Amino acid sequence: MPRPAPVPIAAARPRKPQRPSPGKENLVTVNKPTSASVGPVANIRTRRERPCDACRRRKSRCVIHEGAVLCVLCEFHKQECTFVQSPLPRKRKVVDGDKKDSPNNQKKRSVDAEPPPLALPTPTITATAPSPPPAQPLLANTYIPHLGETLGLQRRQHSRYIGLSSPFDSVLIGLSHFDTRNESTFDLGTLRRVNDQECFIMLPDENTQDYADEVETLNYVESIVHPHGPALLDLYFRTVHPNFPIIQKHLFVERYRNGDRSFSPPLIAGMYILALNWWSYDLKLSGYPKPDAARLEAIATKSLALAMERPKLSTVQAGLLLLQRPEADSWSLTTQLVAIGQELGLHLDCSGWSIPLWERGLRKRIAWALYMQDKWSSLIHGRPSHIFAANWAVQPINDDDFKEEGDGYDTRLEETEDENEENMRGQVLFAQMIALTQIMGEVMDTFYTQVAIQDFSNAGTKSTNLILDRAKPVQLKLKSWHDRLPKDIRMQAQTNSKLLSTGYLHLAYFATEITLHRRIVQSLDPQTTDPYLLFVCRNAAKTRLISAMDFVNRLKPEHLQSFWYFASKINFTLIGTFGSLLWATAPAQEEAEFYKTRLREYRWTLSVSAKRAEFLEYAVQMLDASRAMLNNLAEKPSLAQQISSAGVPPAAPRSNMGPPRPQMQRTASQEDIEMYDGGELRRYPSSSSFHGFGQENLEQFGSVSASASGHATAEGSVVGDTPRSQ
Repeated sequence: MPRPAPVPIAAARPRKPQRPSPGKENLVTVNKPTSASVGPVANIRTRRERPCDACRRRKSRCVIHEGAVLCVLCEFHKQECTFVQSPLPRKRKVVDGDKKDSPNNQKKRSVDAEPPPLALPTPTITATAPSPPPAQPLLANTYIPHLGETLGLQRRQHSRYIGLSSPFDSVLIGLSHFDTRNESTFDLGTLRRVNDQECFIMLPDENTQDYADEVETLNYVESIVHPHGPALLDLYFRTVHPNFPIIQKHLFVERYRNGDRSFSPPLIAGMYILALNWWSYDLKLSGYPKPDAARLEAIATKSLALAMERPKLSTVQAGLLLLQRPEADSWSLTTQLVAIGQELGLHLDCSGWSIPLWERGLRKRIAWALYMQDKWSSLIHGRPSHIFAANWAVQPINDDDFKEEGDGYDTRLEETEDENEENMRGQVLFAQMIALTQIMGEVMDTFYTQVAIQDFSNAGTKSTNLILDRAKPVQLKLKSWHDRLPKDIRMQAQTNSKLLSTGYLHLAYFATEITLHRRIVQSLDPQTTDPYLLFVCRNAAKTRLISAMDFVNRLKPEHLQSFWYFASKINFTLIGTFGSLLWATAPAQEEAEFYKTRLREYRWTLSVSAKRAEFLEYAVQMLDASRAMLNNLAEKPSLAQQISSAGVPPAAPRSNMGPPRPQMQRTASQEDIEMYDGGELRRYPSSSSFHGFGQENLEQFGSVSASASGHATAEGSVVGDTPRSQ
């Protein structure tokens, strides 16, 4: 005979899903575990009624007023109020058996701890932290701690910027009724007004292609790196993030620690891919087999293309990270990211927008990272930029843009003094790289646009003078930038860090200098250019080349093994290209021999450095290709021959039927062109090589014309000596 005690409980169980509350038509019949510690709730609900999915994760009381469709908190956060997920598994028994299983102890797990399994479906909530009371404050004056309050990081919907000339006229938008969150819902979507001028339309993600497969894709990414995902993320935040801070670190880490797995698959894959570059330098990871980076890249590329259909800030972040790979070279992806950034309104001034303060700083950092990606891609590919000053309203970056307070997580990870120092240096480095990129962009606009090229062509023999006139203000800006560099990011700065990423900033400076002087050298014509002006310009170019090569010689292992910006691979190559250009245009044999010797030495340096920085192999290959092009270069006359023939009229042209002159037919031998002998790497001293025209040689060319002497002022300002990188 059964005992009478269980009879009432068994009879009550089937009645659980019998009478759903108003607004809970989608309630599923899932038995909720009972607990003796939970008392009756003094509300319109009974104990048998389950909370919605969002309140369950927030561990908040789920209150639905009579006749309402959404609960109070879901209505406040403007999110779906669903009842489709099963109760969350309790984590208190698997975290620490010796300590109490309080939520606070759950939050104190480090990033290195193994995350919960990824079998849960994509969460439909806006945050895992407890929500504030359902008050209705003005969004512009409060710190909203949830992703649902953001503009570009919501989980179930994405935003698209509405321009002034679009069918959504600003006057008509102003007639709409906006709630306290500055949102207005209509049939096509939800209008989100961020200020009196700019407005976005919010669209659901579920209407885009393959949205339902995001969870499976994320699980696949995690399976590739399992069980090293947390360790790789920690490695990413130690090596990449301080120098390229486009991720909201604290928010990301806290979400990951609290079991949130609704990250963008291409974003987290990009973070893993970059971290794998330092796999062998981590003592914990180096003993394990390295995950397959090719599989990660394949899934990241595919998932990024799908994410572009529902663009968010994470989409641009993922694309920028994938483009930082040493082997990445995608002009088309860069242009796509610029278009997505404009769709997200990253080209606008978000300083006064009604979004969380931390999102404003994040948007500015991503916007400037996108700006640099576009400008440096324009330089290394020699193609037009897609961002113009007339349509760029982003304010200069400042210290407040790196703050992360107000994201909804009160607990903070303790950072060591070295980590704080590295973060501060990285912020300064990032800001200085932005300032340098703006000057570099001005160099490209001044000398490499089609309009500029046509202007120089129309100037004819005066093209060099025109280039020098336009170069002077840009050169002064560049010199001023270099002189004002903070001490913490100079090459000789003392630090306790094992890795130093300051190298890519100084390399970018030399690349900018070379890009400017390249245009000057290309315009020089020994037949028409004034001799003194020719000497001044070429001597200044030689000074730039020597300074850049000496900088590469001084790079240490802590520089070579650190994070290098994506353009660095080409910037190293541009130094060799510039040396080859000066060799090819050298007017005398002695000068040509000087550049040949320096290029040999530069190749030796790159070959040795490539053992610590593999991406330098590309610069070596490009240098060999440039040298191979010099096979057809005619042998230069010696300086003595030029001086002895000064004032002698040129010989009469010979008939085409006659034999060519031997000196015009001779070319540099293959032995001279090769940069190495039998593959052996060795340094070629250049202390006794040609160092420019001396005054005694210059006087034998004849007196300098009065017009040429007028260019003497350029020697100290436009094409004067470059300060050594410090």
